[in-house]
Amino acid sequence: MIRLLSSAILALTALFAAVPAMAESWTVVYEEEWVEQVPARASRFVSPLQAKVENEAVAAYGPFRVIDAHTAAIVDTTDSRSPAQFAAMLAAWPQIELLEFVEAPGTDNDLANLQIGRLLRARGIATSVSAGGSVRSGAVELFLAGTTRTIAPGAEFAVHAWLDYDGRGAADYPPGSPEHRRYLDYYTDMGMTRAEAARFYAMTNSVPFEDALWLDGVEMARWIGQELDQRPATLLASEDVPRIAYLDLGAPVQ
Repeated sequence: MIRLLSSAILALTALFAAVPAMAESWTVVYEEEWVEQVPARASRFVSPLQAKVENEAVAAYGPFRVIDAHTAAIVDTTDSRSPAQFAAMLAAWPQIELLEFVEAPGTDNDLANLQIGRLLRARGIATSVSAGGSVRSGAVELFLAGTTRTIAPGAEFAVHAWLDYDGRGAADYPPGSPEHRRYLDYYTDMGMTRAEAARFYAMTNSVPFEDALWLDGVEMARWIGQELDQRPATLLASEDVPRIAYLDLGAPVQ
């Protein structure tokens, strides 16, 4: 199942609408045995929070960045390789206790994404999104996996219905089907009651895959019964952690 496309389209639409004089350019990225065409990004369009995280990071594992011995961040899309990358990060940095959501566009593999969420919860890791942080699409499921969750008022969230690789969405499956139970079970495993899970799931499916429902930090906090975090972002690397080169950990998930 895929959950990334609409968020990516919305982000690009907003970008080009805000900068009408900007020419649309594309870069082809080759990685292992597949090719993905992605829009070329000028550095000035990277959010200040993401730029800070990339500068402060001491290691990278796919979409995850290690900020210090206790803190990691997510800055990109998860895919089929991400569970192995996340597990490798935790093996190398076993004291990580917080995952900050900085720029989380979603996932192109929901099954792998939910696997990461369950590992995150099993390891007792907290999740947080600061003002300026963006949690969209399947990344919302990852955020919900935090044993404790903090949301700043200036955070943004976006949800929409899922779509499988056959082009079928949530509305195409009958109630009680395994496709629906997968998400409802996940939400209850993350601490929701069955009624809360059903309401939240219905809300995420209230807009089609090609669209998105945008929520600010206040609105999302209400949906998940969470207190707002009024403290400023504190994504600072510890000076006693040595800088190391980014790691290429693209091992397939077994």
